[in-house]
Amino acid sequence: MEGFIKIVTDVNNAINGVVWGWPALILLGFVGVLMTILTKFYQVTHFAHWMKNTVGAIFKDKHVTGHTKDKTISQFQSLCTALAATVGTGNIVGVAGAIATGGPGAVFWMWLIAFFGMMTNYSENVLGILYRRKGADGAWHGGAMYYLRDGLGAKKGCKQIGAILAVLFSLFCVLASFGIGNMSQVNSMVKNVTKAFSDMSLQIPPIAVGIFLFFAVGIVIIGGLKRVAAVTEKVVPFMVALYFVGAVVIICMHGSLIPAVFVSIFKGAFAMKSVAGGIVGSGIAMAMKMGFKRGVFSNEAGLGSSVMVHSSSNVKEPVRQGMWGIFEVFADTIIVCTLTALVILSSGAIDLQTGAFLEITLADGSVLESSALVSYAFSNVFGVAGSVFVAIAILLFAYSTVLGWSHYGSTAMHYLFGDKIILPYRIVFCALVLAGSTMTAQLAWDISDTFNGLMMLPNLIGVLVLSPMVMKCTSNYVDRHFKGKDVKPMLSMFEDVEEYQARELALHGDEE
Repeated sequence: MEGFIKIVTDVNNAINGVVWGWPALILLGFVGVLMTILTKFYQVTHFAHWMKNTVGAIFKDKHVTGHTKDKTISQFQSLCTALAATVGTGNIVGVAGAIATGGPGAVFWMWLIAFFGMMTNYSENVLGILYRRKGADGAWHGGAMYYLRDGLGAKKGCKQIGAILAVLFSLFCVLASFGIGNMSQVNSMVKNVTKAFSDMSLQIPPIAVGIFLFFAVGIVIIGGLKRVAAVTEKVVPFMVALYFVGAVVIICMHGSLIPAVFVSIFKGAFAMKSVAGGIVGSGIAMAMKMGFKRGVFSNEAGLGSSVMVHSSSNVKEPVRQGMWGIFEVFADTIIVCTLTALVILSSGAIDLQTGAFLEITLADGSVLESSALVSYAFSNVFGVAGSVFVAIAILLFAYSTVLGWSHYGSTAMHYLFGDKIILPYRIVFCALVLAGSTMTAQLAWDISDTFNGLMMLPNLIGVLVLSPMVMKCTSNYVDRHFKGKDVKPMLSMFEDVEEYQARELALHGDEE
């Protein structure tokens, strides 16, 4: 058995080294830079506009928040479900791991990949709306697999390539939903909850937490996307606000350290010497790689995952939903991940001069690990209540991620096998929640990470090939909304859907 595990580990490490290696990360960065240039730095030049029509519209526009009577969901619900899947343990444990391995400089590269990732996510959502189809039940079906098949596949000589990449993307998505989107998240929840109770001298068996989560997840996802969206639109704003307040309190209490924290971030990002004092240039390379990798792991821009829920929105114009994609990355990485980074770097666990992760012995005699950095920072300020707070934050973050990824897996299964497979998939998904509660093998996490990365490659190929469509759609929107030109809006690549969307736009309008 040990020999088999070793073979699996070696194969997975080899594949993981490719999908999360420099070539793939460079491709990811290139696509983000390209889409930023093609859209003329839309995330900057139209900052006020997309903020007004996303978070600004939540409080004043019924088109954005109003519940729908059909199979679609509101734009706010699509954002919350997408954020539910992206704002997870990566925002806490992932950021901590990036800083511990790559030093404070990793935070700068996380910001950079997020800046360009805004337009990657924007492009995915634009393509998702352009190539989505309406099912017989009235529900929208969209995602990377659809623009790979119908967009890339429509190019001369690319029909088979598009179809194959669409199937591969869907397969990797299903496998990733079981791993990163389920068992890994559940495992983090269970470990943090049991530890928090242990700190209060209460021993809770992991399987007990797993059984609770089994029912908490099952009762929601069996009801489908409408129920998932109804839950996430309540959970996500609450959990982000809760974490925001807690983190800001700590940052304010360490206010005198914040200037030094930012200096360490920028200094570490461009330092030519590694944290450990190794080869010249290795420090910046490690900081860059960890920042890029954990940034993508957190916001998922480039993976093609969140577009599957954004495509179910009741929006009429592709660019409108694209702007929600920009805000999604902004909220996930620029806000939540930055808060985590500031909390960690001001905790005293990182040497701000050298960027080294200090060896700290805890009260129980154990050595502080990177996965516990945020808990350590909160405990320093709030005592036992701090570790409980972080446990609750991780519980909410990971729980919402499981809900979001259940829809991604369902969408991929629907694409591959049709409606009849959805219920069996959801039952298996729930069963794996129990498995995740008792999982101890690191290999399971590593394999999940690999499948997550494998989704990225076919999706980026699709976005790259179809980038002219994103540019045309954006130019069309800018011409109409900023230059006052009387031109026909680009709503869909399919004539029947275009006509349907045009009628809806004429009858009900769109949010302003």
